[in-house]
Amino acid sequence: MEPERRRRRPAVSCTLCRRRKIRCNRETPCSNCVRSKNEACVYENQPPPHREQRRRQDDGASSVSTSSTAPDADSLRTRITQLEIQLYQATKSSAQSPASTSDSNIEAHTSHLGGTFFIHHSTQSQGVVRSVSHKGRLFGQSNWMNYGVPLANDIAGLLDDYVNRDSSNLLRGVMRCKRMARAIKAQRAPTWPCPPTPDLPPKDTTDTLVECYLRTTETVYRVVHIPTFRKEYEALWAAGTEANPDPSFLVLLKLVLAIGAATYDDQYSLRPSAIRWVYEAEAWLSDPRRKARLGIQYIQTNILYLIAREAAAVGEDLVWISTGELFRVAVFVGLHRDPTRLSPRPVIAAEMQRRLWNTILELCIQSSLNCGGPPLVTLEDFDTDPPGNFDDEQLTSQDPVARADNEYTGVSVTTALRRTFAARLAVARLLNHIGSTGTYEETLRLDGELRASYKALRRTLQNFDPSIGPSPTQFQLRMVDLIMNRYLLSLHVPFLAPALRGTAYAYSRTAVIDAALKIWYATNPSSAVVAMPGANGATSPRKDDLERLTACGTGFGRTGAMQAVLVIATELRTQLQEEDSLGPVPLRRDLLSVVEDSVAWSLWCIEAGETNVKGHIFVCLMLSYIQALMRGVRRDEIPEILVKDAEESEQRSFAVLEQMMGRYGTEQAASELDQMSLNMAPELMEGWDFMMSDASYNPGNVDPMGWMFDQGSTPMSLLW
Repeated sequence: MEPERRRRRPAVSCTLCRRRKIRCNRETPCSNCVRSKNEACVYENQPPPHREQRRRQDDGASSVSTSSTAPDADSLRTRITQLEIQLYQATKSSAQSPASTSDSNIEAHTSHLGGTFFIHHSTQSQGVVRSVSHKGRLFGQSNWMNYGVPLANDIAGLLDDYVNRDSSNLLRGVMRCKRMARAIKAQRAPTWPCPPTPDLPPKDTTDTLVECYLRTTETVYRVVHIPTFRKEYEALWAAGTEANPDPSFLVLLKLVLAIGAATYDDQYSLRPSAIRWVYEAEAWLSDPRRKARLGIQYIQTNILYLIAREAAAVGEDLVWISTGELFRVAVFVGLHRDPTRLSPRPVIAAEMQRRLWNTILELCIQSSLNCGGPPLVTLEDFDTDPPGNFDDEQLTSQDPVARADNEYTGVSVTTALRRTFAARLAVARLLNHIGSTGTYEETLRLDGELRASYKALRRTLQNFDPSIGPSPTQFQLRMVDLIMNRYLLSLHVPFLAPALRGTAYAYSRTAVIDAALKIWYATNPSSAVVAMPGANGATSPRKDDLERLTACGTGFGRTGAMQAVLVIATELRTQLQEEDSLGPVPLRRDLLSVVEDSVAWSLWCIEAGETNVKGHIFVCLMLSYIQALMRGVRRDEIPEILVKDAEESEQRSFAVLEQMMGRYGTEQAASELDQMSLNMAPELMEGWDFMMSDASYNPGNVDPMGWMFDQGSTPMSLLW
């Protein structure tokens, strides 16, 4: 009798597990195939489905006719499983490919004039730019590129083809300005390394520069104890510089002079000296033996060094990187802990630590706002209290008692500004932190907090009655306005572009224009009477300290003023493009005057030693475009008008650069320029970054960034 045949059990393991005789967990792909990186985890028969697989398979099987046989249904389910495996493998391979991107909201912008930019749009808010990457660098949301590049595409598109014509001299003109700028920078920059020397200007000049610093920057960002500084300063002159003065104090003093030089006169006549003093400080700070110097004076010198780099336009676009090092040095020596939680020390030492830590916090969020990098600090990183309300003279006595909050002292403005720090830090983190959502709801919440702290700050400063006693100076009040409005502008400006196309972000459009106007008038209070220079290049009468600091220096003030001009010009252009009237278009005179005044202001920046002419050409282009729209010029006629006005602005700029070069000697200037013309290839030129100075800076072999110049692009990238 033939034995009864057993029915063979269907295989439930994948082919690899069956071949290796190991247990299979029957997933797709199985755990063994995942570990062995097997890309073909295939089942000859359908494995027992898991819950999610069973649901998908049942959905597939439901499409099969009820008259189908059981083997056909099994075959269909097996085919579905195999297709799911293939889809998984394809998705996995694509995710691991370095050339792929899962971010479909990255938009590439390429033009002859601007090179290639990658604009990263927000996933939460349509039309909002989250960051911009260019030449391997990523600029966070608070950096001006995030709205400057998208909003400037209109003019770039108009000029992209026209400037390539042989009839246009704009490109050749910009290139000759660049060659002249390179020659000027080569003359101004000292050789590297540049060790400190005991040389100082005459005492009357040095006295003036010290006072320039003490009445401006020191009144907002406290760094030195003024009585102690004056005592050491007078001792230096009493002993004579030939008596081997303390190099640490000499470096600190020269940085004070470099900052003061930015407000010394309207033309920044001491810029070459200021650049040298910054180079000397860089050499001193780079000494590998600096570990032994760590202390209060070393921190003071570091702070002044960063401020002086922006004042003298020496690598100011890299200050955020250096601020990170300063922050860590300060933590290393314990400034992030309040002195009451450390070993006992005199009141003057405790208060100086609080003041220095407070200034470092300001530099952290200020540099974050400028460059678009994370602010480096959170409220949980420190417990140092704000500075006490002491006058400097009080700290020299035994057991001084802090004055009441309503009594004005040398730190009143500093401590009042500190009360807004949390709100301003939240803005910087919202804009530049990688984990930030950047939603409009969060923006409006922070807007309320920032305005509330700003209102309390104004109330505090207004309570100091000048008729009764000391009170804040106009420089301090306008500087505070500049600082607070820059955060308000930066908070809302990401929503400006979509606000110009719809009403969803109409509040941000209003907030941006309001903040821009306040920034402009804080930095240019006399702009209503500024006239265009005549043929001799003469400008308006003497300016005040903050006007000089903004035009002669770079960094926070200069960037804020240019941002204000850019957003106001964009608003005017949008109003004109949206207008459907057949008659003249009424524009706000206060807005139009800002763009008009910025032409003279940007030329003044060049007269004060700025060698980058692109900012002046840009504002001239913006004004020319607005005026053409006001006159109703046809769009196809606008490019010729823009190029003509840009050529005229280039000629004005070149004339100023020629005068600047002449100060170094005719023969030397001509020789240097000829050499630059021979050695300078077009592809080596930087692009059009009118927010940053062209001042040379190469300590440590750092390559300064050129804006909007892409490797391999044509020299036209100079123009946008």
